[in-house]
Amino acid sequence: MRRVIAIAVAGASLGGCSSMPSLSWDYFKATPPTIQVQLESTPSGADAKTSLGPGCKTPCSVSIAPPDAGFSVTYSLNKFQPATVPVTVVRTPGDVTTPASTATDPNPVFAELQPAAPPPKAAHTAHRVKKPKTAAAPAQAGGTAFPDPNTPPPPGTSR
Repeated sequence: MRRVIAIAVAGASLGGCSSMPSLSWDYFKATPPTIQVQLESTPSGADAKTSLGPGCKTPCSVSIAPPDAGFSVTYSLNKFQPATVPVTVVRTPGDVTTPASTATDPNPVFAELQPAAPPPKAAHTAHRVKKPKTAAAPAQAGGTAFPDPNTPPPPGTSR
């Protein structure tokens, strides 16, 4: 009997050995329950990202481990202003007849994205108003640009 006890104690003390499973208190800890959070937007197709990390394209849902405090969801979509929605974690303690529960408010988390304002126009510089070009030679009295052959030439010129 002493040999069996000695072997059992030696085996438990060699917990680091690969042939023996190591005992840890982490084994007995319950993993925190995850909750599903539905993410929606108008228009759909927006990138939604929680402040906890997970994200997706709307409409979608993400699975999160609920934090002790609230979190937020930020929505973004090209040509629309980004929006952030705060989310509250609601914990309901259990009793003898019902288990404890955790939920988010709101669920689904919804955002209506507003169109982005058009970019500001560049400042216009003053443009010069071009003057119309004048005729190279003034029109003659006859209304044509050609001189009248019957008119004598001006003094000092020849024809």
